[in-house]
Amino acid sequence: MLLQKNDKIVFIGDSITDKGRKKDPLKLGSGYVRVLHDYLTAVYPQLSIKVINEGVSGNRIIDLERRWLLDVLDHRPQWVSVSIGINDVWRQLDSPEAEQVYPDRYEAVYRRLLERLKEEVPGSRAILMQPTIIREYLDATGNRLLVPYVEAVNRLAEEYDAVLVPTHQAFLDFLQAGTGQDLTTDGVHMNPLGDMLMATTWLKAVTGGV
Repeated sequence: MLLQKNDKIVFIGDSITDKGRKKDPLKLGSGYVRVLHDYLTAVYPQLSIKVINEGVSGNRIIDLERRWLLDVLDHRPQWVSVSIGINDVWRQLDSPEAEQVYPDRYEAVYRRLLERLKEEVPGSRAILMQPTIIREYLDATGNRLLVPYVEAVNRLAEEYDAVLVPTHQAFLDFLQAGTGQDLTTDGVHMNPLGDMLMATTWLKAVTGGV
């Protein structure tokens, strides 16, 4: 168990993290962040873990860089959980004429963010979630394009002693199991089962159990 009493966890990412947080009185949304908040509160009430959701729909890694100070560093968190990369690939598919964030740039920007966290919030630690999936079949173009982004997250987690949450692999394993059940509403955004898979994969990585 890595979490300690009164730890503050900032979750930052795109719509998968956001999940309607601005309409939620607790500002947590209805996705995996809410599942984690409720689990940590119910199972470890003595720790008084503070969960903050800073997801913003449509974000790519370059958007996280623009708001890293206000939405991450200024919170002075013990933990920062990052889930980003789906839109970095998705924009290549739905807006090929737009400015793109290819894997090398993605990794370079991500590295800058982790460097700032290390330097400006000493003692904090990152939790890096692999990008999940784009379409619910293994050989989808989006999933093939995601591979170098997932590999970048894996490298950065090792380089910065971050906790790696193997979300992409967990989703691939689920698809390979052939349950016939969907994890998303549209190939990207999670349904409740997808949110649960994200949350349980996070918990296994961070707490060692569910």
